[in-house]
Amino acid sequence: MYELYAKIINIIGIPEIFAQMTWPVFPFGCVAALLVLVVIFLVLMERKVLAWLTVRKGPNRVGPNGFLQTFADAIKLLFKEDIMSRDTNKVLFTIAPIIVFAPIMVIYGLMPFTEHFVAINLAVGLFLVFALSSITTVGIVIAGWASNNKYSLLGGMRSAAQAISYEIPLVIAVLAVAVLAGSLNLVEIVENQAGGILSWNMWPAFIGFIVLFICSIAEVNRIPFDLPEAESELVSGYNTEYSGMKFALFFLAEYSALFIISVLIATLFLGGYLSPFNDYLSVILFTNLITNPEIMDLFIHIEQGFWLVAKTYALIFAIIWIRGTLPRLRADQLMGFSWKFLLPLSLFNLILVATYKLMI
Repeated sequence: MYELYAKIINIIGIPEIFAQMTWPVFPFGCVAALLVLVVIFLVLMERKVLAWLTVRKGPNRVGPNGFLQTFADAIKLLFKEDIMSRDTNKVLFTIAPIIVFAPIMVIYGLMPFTEHFVAINLAVGLFLVFALSSITTVGIVIAGWASNNKYSLLGGMRSAAQAISYEIPLVIAVLAVAVLAGSLNLVEIVENQAGGILSWNMWPAFIGFIVLFICSIAEVNRIPFDLPEAESELVSGYNTEYSGMKFALFFLAEYSALFIISVLIATLFLGGYLSPFNDYLSVILFTNLITNPEIMDLFIHIEQGFWLVAKTYALIFAIIWIRGTLPRLRADQLMGFSWKFLLPLSLFNLILVATYKLMI
């Protein structure tokens, strides 16, 4: 990613020493800006899609067609009073939202959005993604315990039980992708799917794709798996005692996780930033028109970002559709579904993929 950044700085006409000095800040700034924009758009998208699915109007007052409603909600939360009860463990109560939110920001830096636009490209990037995602559950449990509220504690414990139950089949489903690619590097996993839609990992590991999709919904506490914050049973669960920006951080983390888990599914199973065709449309359409290789590379990078975003939002739309369609599961149904159904399926998928890899 540094080479891309230095090239942009060079095109602008700024000395390369500036790129070297500002490089440590640049990836963090990109991740922070992307995260905020993603959450603002996702909240509006979910409200609009749910309104369309349930034949309601949705946001339509603040700004043109309700477009500024999310900004209004963010401003409202910024100015809300931060309330803590007398018996709350104030230190843990304060750091819990940060523990939930911070790992997700790091995971954004691990995702390959294009061939070169990846802030942290590690050989064990896939392993680090799941190591970091597990930390958020600790933050939720701490939030429930520090609130000194029995309902909040129940919500935190439900979240821990749910995360453990669904993370096991999820990791086994992802392990099948690592077997196919022979690597834990996310860029190499994407490049292993080059060759068009028929080369995607979704086909030899289709069962794993379905298992990962279901487990991902459970991991980000979305309906029908949102028992840690089931309003009808727990008065909003682990975040009941939170207000203002601390309350907002939990939802910022939830929507950020929704986006990044969709990016991860697209990266592992749907070719990531690669085109579903044998070659990029930029190459097919503009080879004879654009002779400058640097400009052609820029077009390819833009197209890579487009394909990843298109696949990601198709998955997000499906997740929102599920929210507007299915009822919430009972706690025993939720746990049994993972241990009795998804875990055997993920193991069966791993055996199939290993056999397939051995045969080819």
